[in-house]
Amino acid sequence: MKNPFRPGAGHMPPYLAGRQQESEEFSRLLTQDVILKNLVLTGLRGLGKTVLLETFKPMAVTAGWMWAGTDLSESTSISEENLATRILTDLSIIASSFIISKKERVKLGFSTQPEQVTVSLNYPTLRAMYDHTPGLVLDKLKAVMETVWPYIEISGKRGVIFAYDEAQNLSDHAKKDQYPLSLLLDLFQSLQRKGYRFMLVLVGLPTLFPKLVEARTFAERMFTIIFLKPLNESETTEAIRKPIEADSECPITFQKETVKKIWTMTRGYPYFVQYACREIFDVWVQYIDSGKAPPPVPIGPIIAKLDTDFFAGRWAKATDRQRELLGLIAELPNADSEFTVQDVIESKSNKQSKRAFSSSHANQMLVSLAEAGLVYKNRYGKYSFAVPLLSDFIKRQELQPPNLFE
Repeated sequence: MKNPFRPGAGHMPPYLAGRQQESEEFSRLLTQDVILKNLVLTGLRGLGKTVLLETFKPMAVTAGWMWAGTDLSESTSISEENLATRILTDLSIIASSFIISKKERVKLGFSTQPEQVTVSLNYPTLRAMYDHTPGLVLDKLKAVMETVWPYIEISGKRGVIFAYDEAQNLSDHAKKDQYPLSLLLDLFQSLQRKGYRFMLVLVGLPTLFPKLVEARTFAERMFTIIFLKPLNESETTEAIRKPIEADSECPITFQKETVKKIWTMTRGYPYFVQYACREIFDVWVQYIDSGKAPPPVPIGPIIAKLDTDFFAGRWAKATDRQRELLGLIAELPNADSEFTVQDVIESKSNKQSKRAFSSSHANQMLVSLAEAGLVYKNRYGKYSFAVPLLSDFIKRQELQPPNLFE
């Protein structure tokens, strides 16, 4: 029996629960004749951003759009030239089928038959256009994309969607006079203003949109923001039961009580739902194979394993003093939403502590924790945990005895 559940980075689940509203919003963007809005898809890790992006691709292709894009690595953000190479590479993948000229060339030798040579909009052609265009990187990219556009239009396609995952990696570097993020925004804003249907879809952590607005203030009007939230209880139930029900020969069923336990443990975060269901399925299959009745849902062992697999690596980035601060935050009633430095300073636990945090100290430490990827600051000056259900994990650490050998 194959386990249908797939916890992993970007792995498509056997059944995609919820996300109808997000899909409808993307469908509306696909109907634009003039691109007025692009898309930012954001949320914490484990919410299924990459999976949802993969479902957007066939929707776009069915609606007549061409699709280009990949993950944005840190190396793409090093310089404007690196970003230009990324865009030219992605553009060449969809444009290489366009033939721009045919020539006949006579071969030297015994044969006098001319050889037909075709020139397409492949990467060498686009790169040559780029290199021979005078001006800045922005001027060169605009010239290339404006040259390619008529061929896209003649092909009957509505336009091209450039979709980039892990877009929070893109940044400007003022000290090095390199502005790849600003370049990307300027490029698409300029092309769209001229009526070229090149749409930008950026996917990333919640730090992404504040970065965009910081780079270019017009980014606030340039994007529709979809902030993914956990699944509700009904959607979580579907994500748990549908994969099992799809196999009529599967002897395992998740009863109402089991589904409730999984919902309580995972709070609807898709990655955690897949993780818990896969662990339960594996345990129960072993008992069924041996002819024994399955045991109760092993919630404790699953949480312990999840702590090791998902949380421990991130927790290890924090110093002892930073962990103290995170412990204070975890006790706040608004720990799972948004909190301020003032919330932490005025908390009862901080005031009673012999090593109470001052406002400046807490602020400095939160900046360090943001760099470590444990918290993030939104554009309104409030903080949130950057890892789902981190407050529960922190509370569990406080209940455990200290490891004298750590």
